[in-house]
Amino acid sequence: MLPHLWKSTLVSGILAIILGVLALVWPGITILVAAIFFAAYLLITGISQLVLAFSLRSSVGGRVLLFIGGAAALVLAVLCFVSLQNSFELLAIWIGVGFIFRGVATAMSAIGDPSLPGRVWEIVIGVISVIAGIIMFVAPKEGLVALAQVTGIILIVVGVFEVISAFAIRSEAKKLHAAISHQAPPVT
Repeated sequence: MLPHLWKSTLVSGILAIILGVLALVWPGITILVAAIFFAAYLLITGISQLVLAFSLRSSVGGRVLLFIGGAAALVLAVLCFVSLQNSFELLAIWIGVGFIFRGVATAMSAIGDPSLPGRVWEIVIGVISVIAGIIMFVAPKEGLVALAQVTGIILIVVGVFEVISAFAIRSEAKKLHAAISHQAPPVT
């Protein structure tokens, strides 16, 4: 297993670097692909929730919520497929809401627990997340471009470290193979 692990790590690293460069060079295309996947996600989620709403044997309230959530997801999916601009805006809002919820939850948890290690940093992270969420609402296009570029940078960095790791794994696998090859066979 170890002798082949380095190959998959190397391929993963190279792909991450390629995707990162593409996200940096063509953030618009990156956002377009993300928006299409987001619309497909909404479509699949909507259908799944509607199927569950009619097939589960749970409370009426739970089935009604599944139906409403599924119907809303389908409406949003149709809006996304009809207009990519809608898809971009919904994606930005979705990401913005996620940032805001995470930021508020993180900051409030840290504020509520004075004994939390790194409490100040958690509060700062929470505030930054809320600001990022607000930016996604105020300037969705610019926010998505910035997010695509940051993702590109992260992918490049991760890819470089995976490539380095792949060669380290290969080196260790060779050493292990050499050590095993030079051991005397067991006496029976």
